[in-house]
Amino acid sequence: MLHRSWRAVAVATAGVLALSLVACSEETAEQTDLSGNRVGAMAEYGTGDQFKATEAVNFSILYNNHTFYPLKNDWLFWSELTKRTNVTLAPVAVPLSDYEQKRSLLIGAGDAPLIIPKTYHPAENAFVSSGAILPVSDYLDLMPHFKEKIEKWQLQPELDTLKQSDGKYYLLPGLHEKPWHEYSLLMRSDILDELNLAVPKTWDEVYTVLKAMKAKYPDSYPLSDRFGKPTPGGALMSYLGASFGTQAGWTYQHATWVPAEKKFVYTGASEQYKQMLQYLQKLVSEGLLDPESFTQTDDQARQKLANGRSFAISGNAQTLVNENRPDLAKTQPDAKLVKIPLPVGPAGEVNPASRLENGVMINSKARESRNFVAMMQFIDWLYYSDAGQEFAKWGVEGTTYSRDAAGKRTLAADVDMIGLNPKGSKHLQKDFGFGNGVFAYGGSTELLQSFFSPEEMEFQNVMNARPAKPVPPPYPFTDEEREQVSLWESPLKDFVTQNSLRFILGQRPLTEWDAYLTELKGKNMDAYLELVEKAYQRFQQENG
Repeated sequence: MLHRSWRAVAVATAGVLALSLVACSEETAEQTDLSGNRVGAMAEYGTGDQFKATEAVNFSILYNNHTFYPLKNDWLFWSELTKRTNVTLAPVAVPLSDYEQKRSLLIGAGDAPLIIPKTYHPAENAFVSSGAILPVSDYLDLMPHFKEKIEKWQLQPELDTLKQSDGKYYLLPGLHEKPWHEYSLLMRSDILDELNLAVPKTWDEVYTVLKAMKAKYPDSYPLSDRFGKPTPGGALMSYLGASFGTQAGWTYQHATWVPAEKKFVYTGASEQYKQMLQYLQKLVSEGLLDPESFTQTDDQARQKLANGRSFAISGNAQTLVNENRPDLAKTQPDAKLVKIPLPVGPAGEVNPASRLENGVMINSKARESRNFVAMMQFIDWLYYSDAGQEFAKWGVEGTTYSRDAAGKRTLAADVDMIGLNPKGSKHLQKDFGFGNGVFAYGGSTELLQSFFSPEEMEFQNVMNARPAKPVPPPYPFTDEEREQVSLWESPLKDFVTQNSLRFILGQRPLTEWDAYLTELKGKNMDAYLELVEKAYQRFQQENG
């Protein structure tokens, strides 16, 4: 009996295996049979090659229209790109403020352009089960520069975090050679000097500094923040959360990996998240953090800093040089504003930045295009080759920049960017379209740092000396699991966001934390974590 059962299982298994192999070979054949999709593609295209389509081709692209450098059709970027690649891009411009919503609407309606950049993981998850976007990992053989950088920089662990339950990923991320942390507090160093205080190195010291500022200027809110819309506390809670060993603001994820315990915890219920809220609540209760920071517009926050009603604000090198310093120069010419290294918190010294950046989704309709292979080669060159990345960032040698014998690049005499050449009458982004966030990201550390001022290099040297945040293991959901968690995620996140603000602003006392946890359980927090754990264990078993 046992013998017969074993044989029956063996026969059945063999049958299933045969069917799987047939299905697999058919799927592979479908993916690799690109004979009808090679119009305009280069027959030989490899690492180091300049891509140029063999005939003129056009590709539509979703364009995130930045308020600082609004789209211009006569930018040198467009004409030079066509000259070098024989590709003309047709941008579908969407305002920066509405980008994510409009992207979802266009994809849902089946009207999205072929190339969909400026997508931050895990935003692509929402479009996977519908088949609206392409499993780009199936086509990496068309992208030699992408593959080379993954191998050379040993980025596979990071890429694994993008995988879905089918083992594929649907986003081509920007790739950095090393982590790059951008945001921190911008602080009035002249006020620090006035109070005889050093630049704070820890969050406890930040509290002490803000307290001293408040004592000297009682009518002020020493810290009045920006980046509160659409995500309350977007930047501040993101980098503060990292210092406390959690995820918040822009980087909030429902599940946080705890390396020491080798398990996931629900982020908004964790002790680290609670400690972060306690810190912010203390700042608000003592009048050190403007309660309007979480709801005011960026312009309102900038105005308060410019008018001396605040002395600190979140920012990066670009907002410091392009916005906040010019604001202050008009109203308080003697003011000095600096970006301080990310203060250290309970999590210790850590560089929280990932080596992956926002990336590109591909409309699945592109697979049927006769120019599909040319399009993938083009994306590979522009976003992942050294030459394409340099072009997108710096522009045209001899026009926007020059290079000395040692290879060092310098902006042309009449071109400015991030205050590197303040006497320049033209701007690399506004007037030429280079250094554009839709196209210029990722790359070698040398290229990344080529635009850094000595001041920003000091900041980066401090951050680079800190250990990188561990890469969390993947936990890709099946379609059925994804369908289930999608019903839970929005209510959970909305509840965490609302109550986080209530705790911070003192509208709900932190003595009600246990009641808050019970309410989270009522919104399926435990069931969510169970699915995360199940997906994590499954991925470990299947991938080792």
